[in-house]
Amino acid sequence: MKALVTGASSGIGRDMARYLASLGYTVYAVGRDERKLLSLKNELGDKIQVVIKDLSVKENVISLYEELKIESIDLVVNNAGFGVFGEFADTDLEKEISLINTNITAVHILTKLFLKDMLRENKGKILNVASIAGFAPGPLMGAYYASKAYVLRLTESVYEEVKKKKSNVTISALCPGPVDTNFNNVANVKFSIKALPSEYVAKYGIDKALKGKLIIVPGIIPKLCRFFSKITPDKLSMKVVYANQTKKVNK
Repeated sequence: MKALVTGASSGIGRDMARYLASLGYTVYAVGRDERKLLSLKNELGDKIQVVIKDLSVKENVISLYEELKIESIDLVVNNAGFGVFGEFADTDLEKEISLINTNITAVHILTKLFLKDMLRENKGKILNVASIAGFAPGPLMGAYYASKAYVLRLTESVYEEVKKKKSNVTISALCPGPVDTNFNNVANVKFSIKALPSEYVAKYGIDKALKGKLIIVPGIIPKLCRFFSKITPDKLSMKVVYANQTKKVNK
C-alpha cells in the first residue's frame, strides 16, 4: 500500500505519515523542510520516502504528480496549507497569493490528476484537509477561511460525482478545529479554545477516510460549531467569528 501526504514535515501531516507507516503504508512524505523530513525518515525507515517540494509553485505540484503517477498511489492526503491573520486591507499580498496557491491550487490539481487515475483503476482514496473554518465567514482570516471553504465544497462536489459512477473510489474532507501544531506560529495567532492533539486528529482523520466518510470532524466542540453554522445567519456568524478572532492575537 502506498500513500502520498503533503505538508508532512510537521503537525497533522507528520502524524498522518507516522500513523500510515504503522498501518503498513509506504508514505511519500512531501514538504519544504528537508531537515524535518529526513528526521522523519530516520525515525520510520524505509516506510518514508522523502519528497522535497514547494507546493505554492504550480510547476512543482504537477511534477509531483508526474513523478508519482507510476506508483499507483492508494491514498492521497492533501494536507499542506497555512493561514494569514489580520485585516484584509493590511495583510501581505504575496503571502496571500502563496496561501491560495498552497491551500487551493495545489489541492485542486492533485485531486484532479490522481482522481482520474483512481477512477480508471476503480480504486483509491483522497483525503483533503479542510477545517471548521470552511463552515463560516472568517473576518481577520478571510483568505484562510475562504480557502478551506473551497476545499470543502470541492470535495463534496467530487464526492457526489464519484458516487453517481458507483465507483470504489472515495473522497473525504477532514475539518478539524484548533489543533496543537505550528499553525499558530505561522499565522501569528493563539487559539481561544483548547486545541486537540495532532496525533489524535491525524489518526481520527485517516481512520474515517479509509472507511469512506465524506465530512470528518474530530472533537465535540468542532462538531457543535458545524451544527450551529447550519442554523446561524451569516451576518451573525461574522460578528461571532470576528469577536473570537480578536482574542487570538499574540501579545
